[in-house]
Amino acid sequence: MAFGIRKYELHEWKRKVTEGQIAFITHYWVDDRFPNCKTVTKVGCSDVNKLIAWGSQYDLKPEWIDGRNKSYPHFDLLGEKQVDILSKEGLTHLIW
Repeated sequence: MAFGIRKYELHEWKRKVTEGQIAFITHYWVDDRFPNCKTVTKVGCSDVNKLIAWGSQYDLKPEWIDGRNKSYPHFDLLGEKQVDILSKEGLTHLIW
């Protein structure tokens, strides 16, 4: 279950993804499969090859791309990987 995200933030993320930019959004999240994770960061891009290339620098595998919604393919970043990548991207304001 996702929560703690504003509509305008979601719309901005979707716009950037649709335009082929690498876009980041973090929100609070509850999932019993990951009891130690309270947030998830979605890193999306409509250009899947660009998303794969971006992910490869962080050892993210193409098969980890969530493509259920074809308009907004994205990686879900959790836990230590989330913190590591956001820090390297200079996006520490998205680490909660």
